[in-house]
Amino acid sequence: MDIAANIIYEDNHLIAINKPSGILVQGDETGDIPLSELVKEFLKKREHKPGNVFCGVIHRIDRPVSGVVILAKTSKGLSKMNELFREDKIKKTYLALVNGVPLETEKELRNFLRKNSKTKKADVFNKAIENSKESVLSYAIKEFRGHQTLLEVKPITGRFHQIRAQLAYNKTPIVGDLKYGAPQVLKNKSICLHAYQIEFTHPIKNELVKINCPPPF
Repeated sequence: MDIAANIIYEDNHLIAINKPSGILVQGDETGDIPLSELVKEFLKKREHKPGNVFCGVIHRIDRPVSGVVILAKTSKGLSKMNELFREDKIKKTYLALVNGVPLETEKELRNFLRKNSKTKKADVFNKAIENSKESVLSYAIKEFRGHQTLLEVKPITGRFHQIRAQLAYNKTPIVGDLKYGAPQVLKNKSICLHAYQIEFTHPIKNELVKINCPPPF
């Protein structure tokens, strides 16, 4: 992956990358090199630093999802951005190409999700059950593409696989998302979900920051 070509925002504290589908944000049991390590190595080489380079993971998007990922270049940037996420002061917008057409042009979906460790999926319920968490998102139709529909999605909560699970439960699974009921997998094993935009007030510079990048679909 060409990190330099995928940088969409950078300052002294933060760096935002347009992450391609298939790249992990943070290391897991697969042992594959994650985005955080790729960016760390890039910064080390670019800035000719002989020692360790700081690169902190602020938030994650799923491996098959593409789009904006912000990483911290300083510990101050990491702690301040973590605070914004905890206080729900980060606005995130996704684009999702789904199979089928939703019954309503725009809607708020409110369900209860519970992570299933056996299937590594989020199970969806209409009411609260043990260990479930309320999950809320809103969507609006942007474009019709035959039997598929492009949606703008704004998650209000941030649960495991939330967008994927809730859209599938709404009978419009994301294109390519076999795990959540899409009829077929895409050749590159990606899914048509893209972290399109992140908006926040910079916690150090106190300026409004809006970072976006176009989807690959």
